[in-house]
Amino acid sequence: METNPQAEVGDEELVALAQKGERQAFEVLVERYKQKAYRIAFDFTRDREEAKDLSQEAFLRAFTHLKSFDQRASFYTWFYRIVVNLCLDHHRRRRRISWERLDERSELAEASSSPDREAMAREISRRVGIAMESLPPKQRTVFLLKNHQGLSIREIAQVMRTAEGTVKVHLHRAVAALRQSLAELV
Repeated sequence: METNPQAEVGDEELVALAQKGERQAFEVLVERYKQKAYRIAFDFTRDREEAKDLSQEAFLRAFTHLKSFDQRASFYTWFYRIVVNLCLDHHRRRRRISWERLDERSELAEASSSPDREAMAREISRRVGIAMESLPPKQRTVFLLKNHQGLSIREIAQVMRTAEGTVKVHLHRAVAALRQSLAELV
């Protein structure tokens, strides 16, 4: 099996190589970030095909705008800003996202062994989806990036091009709103 020496190279060097026209360098970046891009898109859309389309569109946009990337930010935050912005635009266009389950791998739904448990799991997922859908876009974005993608407050601030304090406020408000919306489930 042939190994790719570029897989060991940092993002900055890969970007510089890709900017010089080396497609293989960009392909390494795609391999490095495709799963994370998909998960972000899935968290927004709750649809596998739409998530694939959005993550592919994000890579296409990154590739076409790579020459204008000036490396003041890391590739990671620049690319995720593209993914998040695409997802937000998609959401605005659709105005309605089907949030069947908070997490694609919902343990509650999988662990269900009886029709009652399955019905309860579906109802909880439905209510969580409604609660998530009711959050303002910035709060939902911060919540998903923090809790589903594991980004730090600093990384989220870079992705959203805002202050860390603003991210904390959005996160706090999102959690408070979700607690209030889902209080009857606890």
